Amino acid sequence: MNKDIIDQIKVYEPWNEQEKVDKAMILHCLETMPHIFFRENALAHMTASAWVVNKTRDKVLMVYHNIYDSWSWLGGHADGERDLLKVAIKEVCEESGLKEVKPVTEEIYSLEVLTVDGHVKRGKYLSSHLHLNVTYLLEAEEDQKISIKADENSGVGWFGLQEAIEASTEPWFQENIYTKLNEKLKG
Repeated sequence: MNKDIIDQIKVYEPWNEQEKVDKAMILHCLETMPHIFFRENALAHMTASAWVVNKTRDKVLMVYHNIYDSWSWLGGHADGERDLLKVAIKEVCEESGLKEVKPVTEEIYSLEVLTVDGHVKRGKYLSSHLHLNVTYLLEAEEDQKISIKADENSGVGWFGLQEAIEASTEPWFQENIYTKLNEKLKG
């Protein structure tokens, strides 16, 4: 990507009130917080997610996330990388075993500020914090081999759009994120 992520977020047109408010918070954090692209910033850090659809846009790829004990989208931490599309693609491949995934567009698909409850990861307690998340719309062929990433998930599968929402056990994500991502597919 040629444009810096801050510039990309500045020109992004929010889909709804949640995105409008979250866009302002993400920009504020990007402009004022040190080390925002590293998870060492224990208060908030940048992440990238992907809504991975098939060619006909009637299915979405989900993973069963071990920490959240729920079916969810794919994504992860920036870990110093400012090209968040690159992060989203890398995370999709790592978490699902997919070998080929491509952006439907290189533009930002969605913005979210996500709360993460305190939890233990790799034997270390992590305090509750925020993920300043940028979501991209990616596409993959359904017939590709998929596999779990045992240290992060215990299932990977394709779901119908409504089925994906219902598979999640996180009401806030169902109502505010996954429903929105599906609605955006319709235009």
